[in-house]
Amino acid sequence: MASTILVIDDDDKLNRLLKRFLKDYGFEIFSALDADEGLKKVRTVLPDLIILDIMLPGMTGFEVCKRIRESSAVPIIMLTARGDVMDKVVGLELGADDYLPKPFEPRELVARIQAVLRRAR
Repeated sequence: MASTILVIDDDDKLNRLLKRFLKDYGFEIFSALDADEGLKKVRTVLPDLIILDIMLPGMTGFEVCKRIRESSAVPIIMLTARGDVMDKVVGLELGADDYLPKPFEPRELVARIQAVLRRAR
């Protein structure tokens, strides 16, 4: 059965690219363009993994991560343009399982997704 991934990122073009790319690896992809929509889909889609941006309209990805962690242990990979060390540390301390700065190599993202899902199982 295909693993379900929820991408929460306000970049619609990136969401569409990830959807096409990750589908080739057997993942089922859902996306949300803002924090509120993302939090709703966490409850309705019940994803196996979440890819989360930090810079979102409405609230930061850090806050979204914190809210998800209040009720769920779903694996989270932060995928964001904010690549400085303190952002990585904060993201991991708030409960993210991995952190990948943009721009990124798509195959590396797939490898990280597979590794995080393996650990989660």
